[in-house]
Amino acid sequence: MSDFAGRIRNDLHGIGERWHRAPKWMRWVVLAAVIIFFYALPNKEFYQYLGPIPTTESNFGQVLFTVSIYVLLAVGLNIVVGFAGLLDLGYFGFFAVGAYTVAVLTSPSSDLKTLWPWLAVVPIAIALTMLSGVTLGTPTLRLRGDYLAIVTLGFAEMIRIAATSSTFLKGQRGFNQIPHPPGEYADGRPVFGVLDARPYYWLVLTLIILVVIGVRNLSRSRVGRAWVSIREDEDAAQLMGVPTFKFKLWAFAAGAAIGGLAGALYAGKQNFVNSQNFELLNSIIILAAVILGGSGNIVGAIVGGGLVAYLIERFRGIEMFGVELYEYRFLFFGVILVVMMIFRPQGLIPNQRRAAEFKDRRKEVTVGG
Repeated sequence: MSDFAGRIRNDLHGIGERWHRAPKWMRWVVLAAVIIFFYALPNKEFYQYLGPIPTTESNFGQVLFTVSIYVLLAVGLNIVVGFAGLLDLGYFGFFAVGAYTVAVLTSPSSDLKTLWPWLAVVPIAIALTMLSGVTLGTPTLRLRGDYLAIVTLGFAEMIRIAATSSTFLKGQRGFNQIPHPPGEYADGRPVFGVLDARPYYWLVLTLIILVVIGVRNLSRSRVGRAWVSIREDEDAAQLMGVPTFKFKLWAFAAGAAIGGLAGALYAGKQNFVNSQNFELLNSIIILAAVILGGSGNIVGAIVGGGLVAYLIERFRGIEMFGVELYEYRFLFFGVILVVMMIFRPQGLIPNQRRAAEFKDRRKEVTVGG
């Protein structure tokens, strides 16, 4: 088994090296082909030729929308966990803040009765989630490791409990008739309707591309280098003059903004928000997606978020020995995570620096043994 795992590691490492050695024009062509593939994916004329990939028991366009939301969340959490090295177990709380901001300001069932259009509220949702990230981070980011994880876990539970018990946030009754994004076809039909999930998927996919470009540029800037130094050794970074608290706060704010954007998109698609949408399990799934794909690598976060969301839905409607596998989806997911942590702890597509760290650690264990 160890030889098999070693071959897999070497194959993946070889693919990564060949990709970086490939000519720049070839990488752009491959990237353009991948983007075109994902834009074409929700069309039945295209996905009917993809064999078992499309889901059969649930609408494939809706599944792709869910996958795209998870990918967007994974990219945001990767800033906090992968770049800055801050263990956040309550990231879905920012998603809830974004969704509830849209619901409160747009829904007719809200006590405010403001009835703002969806597009006008999205910047407000992003700003409020950034503010909530700064508010959470200011008193807590001097903590590290498990202590910070417990605090962020408490934040997510506070949001959920407040949403459940508060009459202003409507508890399980929730908010209905949340407006959809704007846009009409030439015949007057709305682009973002109730039955067709494809426009929502294309909207989120476009925003993912824009967010990834922004995060990639940020990771290669002075801010990104400061995050890496904090992740590697916070004490050493502080001794070298890096204002660690400020940059950790920036990581929290940036990650929160992306989580709020995802929440606003989700509310605009679902047309309904209540407290049951924001359970703690969702935060754990997003964190597991980042680790599974490769913490600290944007492509790894995208792959991890997409795989986790897709595999959970792929079990729906599949029976074996009279048992529906969807009921045990998290059991299979947990087994996959355990196997990954044993044989490939750096993730499927790891950050090069982190992959080198794991390689050095394996050498130390071998020498020590």
